[in-house]
Amino acid sequence: MTKWLRSGRRRDICFLLAAAEDGELRGQRLKSRLESHYDEHLEPKSFYGSLSALEDAGFVEKRTDGIYDAYALTDGGRRRVEEHYEWVGDCLEGDDRSE
Repeated sequence: MTKWLRSGRRRDICFLLAAAEDGELRGQRLKSRLESHYDEHLEPKSFYGSLSALEDAGFVEKRTDGIYDAYALTDGGRRRVEEHYEWVGDCLEGDDRSE
């Protein structure tokens, strides 16, 4: 597993982006959805630091939409999400291929 998946927040950000209807979310909307899931406030510096790390790793791309920044998964990011989703499914089904 690559290092980016070791952070639950980064993983959750990627899953929210993968689930976005049009394939991207504005930063504040993404933050709000994550806060709703965690049922707690996220410090903007920490949240945007996670997004920046995902962007630097090539898993998320940012584009400017007026005065907002919109985020989307790259092809590599989508592949990692799908691989992780498959791995979680295997774990829940009791498939021990990883041993």
